Amino acid sequence: MAAPLLILRDIHLTFGGTPLLEGADLSVSAGERLCLVGRNGSGKSTLLRISAGLIEPDAGERFLDPGATVRYLSQEPDFSGFETTRAYVDADLTPGDDPHRGQFLLEKLGLTGAENPANLSGGEARRCALARVLAAEPDILFLDEPTNHLDLPAIEWLEAELARSRSALVLVSHDRRFLENLSRITVWLERGVTRRLEDGFAKFETWRDTVLEQDDRARHELNRKLAVETEWLHKGVTARRKRNQGRLRALHALREERRTQRDSVGTVKFSTTEGLRSGRLVVEAKHISKSYGDLALVRDFSIRVQRGDRIGIVGPNGAGKTTLLHMLTTALAPDGGSVRTGANLQMVTLDQHRDSLDPDMTLSDALTGGGNTVSVGGQSRHVIGYMKDFLFLPEQARTPVGVLSGGERGRVMLAQALSRPSNLLILDEPTNDLDLETLDLLQEMLADYPGTVLLVSHDRDFLDRVATSVIASDGGGTWTEYAGGYTDMTRQRGDSAASATAQPERKEKSTGASAPERHAKAPPSRLTFKDKHALETLPSRMEALQADIERLGQSLADPELFARDPAAFDTAAAALKQAEADLAAAEEDWLALEIKREEIEGS
Repeated sequence: MAAPLLILRDIHLTFGGTPLLEGADLSVSAGERLCLVGRNGSGKSTLLRISAGLIEPDAGERFLDPGATVRYLSQEPDFSGFETTRAYVDADLTPGDDPHRGQFLLEKLGLTGAENPANLSGGEARRCALARVLAAEPDILFLDEPTNHLDLPAIEWLEAELARSRSALVLVSHDRRFLENLSRITVWLERGVTRRLEDGFAKFETWRDTVLEQDDRARHELNRKLAVETEWLHKGVTARRKRNQGRLRALHALREERRTQRDSVGTVKFSTTEGLRSGRLVVEAKHISKSYGDLALVRDFSIRVQRGDRIGIVGPNGAGKTTLLHMLTTALAPDGGSVRTGANLQMVTLDQHRDSLDPDMTLSDALTGGGNTVSVGGQSRHVIGYMKDFLFLPEQARTPVGVLSGGERGRVMLAQALSRPSNLLILDEPTNDLDLETLDLLQEMLADYPGTVLLVSHDRDFLDRVATSVIASDGGGTWTEYAGGYTDMTRQRGDSAASATAQPERKEKSTGASAPERHAKAPPSRLTFKDKHALETLPSRMEALQADIERLGQSLADPELFARDPAAFDTAAAALKQAEADLAAAEEDWLALEIKREEIEGS
């Protein structure tokens, strides 16, 4: 076995009086591919920076082979002093490096080398920083969240490039698929110490759960033994004094062990505030288009979104994902075509840019709007208890939002969104900065969510676990919906570039298809008089039913109605239930007739 190129031994580091690392170890040999995993705030980035020689620990040893070269990808690269992206990339090359490789990598990543680094977008800055660390082909490559701000084509290109690389890799990433495809060793940073699994990330979670169960048993045994010894102390410490002194010292040692023991970090507790039940039809878009000058972002796109759908939207940066999302939610008017939303929609949006967070507002005020309580699921909860559900400490209540980490701000946004009543969740890059455990819980919450989800994401594993269908960009403003998750979409498109750009055959959704979706393949020859009459009258009937639903809902919202007139309350509740059922049936009928009419006109 080759000698390690890098060894960290018994690393300790304290920030602001709080221990962050308490005996962490790390060993990297030539060609090894490690992923470093742990909760947000566990110290992964700090340990990576210590490994790269950028931070001095309080205690411990760092050994780097004298002939080894290292490169470190920071989450926030510093471009100051460089006039072009090419100058930034070439500045890190040594005399023995290929002088042309930097330009080659920049072009592969969609840059020319002539860009001013001060004007780069987040995605362009990450591509430029990647070109710099990859150009030198070092012995050890430290990558801190390399997929942040990258679109799916760039992520898959980077994955292939790293798979070909001869450098040893140490990866920190929240992208599960990226870690599964590249890692061969997993290092888990938990409670200030590291544990090593001689296997890739795909085997990590099963191993982690086993380790946590063993830790819980050991902690339980320690607590039991401590209780027995404490009871002895209270009852029999005076007898046989010499022997008791040894036992008393052992008891103090047990107490010290328990006092210094760091409990495992808890899990985020997600619960949504369910809104009104939406109509069967949530969104219907017909032949919508959107262009900015000569740039067509959406061309002639149609879709019907029904209650319970989880629809992912994927495509390269700049393809128009957010534009399409805004049109489907009527936040942006299309240039052509029409968008119709269903009844009783209560929409909540989680924005990728965290723009709605006031950096000067305290965490408590951000969650309550100013106060001590937050309403969740119809129940009032104290803000401290709700903060704990999202892994915030009580002492963080007065902390300004602006000083929170990216992962913590992401949890604030989730806490805000999930406390509001909704039946339609709009999630624009919700996985940014969230750790893997929090992503797991978010996926479980979305699986149980009774409403509809529209989702923009570059996280392939997240899309596979959540989406029932995926809308993918085919280039030139063309978008196509595919049944299933991201992997299903790639199978349907095919692996070759030609099949990826060709217009694929539209497939029905594999889950929950309604009667209108399962229409006959052979179109009917004409509409009957009854069909035509229904198409003309159903819209007004649906509007009338919607008005009845709103009126009955307002009546039932009167807190004194039940006490004043229980019979009237029961009558209104029954009428509301019937009106909602009638509206759903009318929407089903109208949808089936619209499909029938379109087939006749298109045949």
